Amino acid sequence: MKKEEFVAYQEQGVLSIPIVLLRNYHKLGLTEQEFTLILLVHSYMQNGNYFPTPMELSEHMSISSSTCANLLRHLIQRGFLYIEEFEQNSIMYEKYSLAPLWEKLYQLLQTSKKQEDSKVDEKNLYTIFEQEFGRPLSPFECETLSIWLDQDHHDPDIIMAALREAVLSGKLNFRYIDRILFEWKKNGIQTIDQARKHAKRFRSSQKRTNVEKTNKEYKRIVPFYNWLDGES
Repeated sequence: MKKEEFVAYQEQGVLSIPIVLLRNYHKLGLTEQEFTLILLVHSYMQNGNYFPTPMELSEHMSISSSTCANLLRHLIQRGFLYIEEFEQNSIMYEKYSLAPLWEKLYQLLQTSKKQEDSKVDEKNLYTIFEQEFGRPLSPFECETLSIWLDQDHHDPDIIMAALREAVLSGKLNFRYIDRILFEWKKNGIQTIDQARKHAKRFRSSQKRTNVEKTNKEYKRIVPFYNWLDGES
């Protein structure tokens, strides 16, 4: 390669690759080949060619143009690339869009953030339980908490709500909390708002039941007076 050609190549510019994409493309389900192809599409677009052909792209890869065309089609079908139309000088053109890729990357990062937040909540959960119980949790209680999170897949916030219900009911024990969680899951309770409304209805029904039970058990004692004999 002559010096002039080398200089011309360097002047074509530098491709800027987001580090977050470089570190997470495999988590999106992209292979190295697909990732390289997307980067090539991105580089062509940066240089003003918004719709490079499979032949143009395959020249920079170790695959044929037909393989390249298949990969592009699969990327479009899986929602990583999008072909859109734009008008220039009254002429309609087609171009690639990487917007679907950025959307998928954003969703991945949001999911990862929620999972990290959930881990923090889980750690705090043990501390909050120990504070409410006023003592360290036993191995059995720790295992129960772990089962609620990992096997029953209860949200930490829902477990916290069940703990509050147990405190309000004056029945602060794991068996009662487990029963609350079981009932909520059976009734499709998934949010804090739903849990609060269900708990409020439950407490109201419990009060009515207690009042009815009290009225039923209460018997007024009236002294019997025998008016005929003049004796009670």
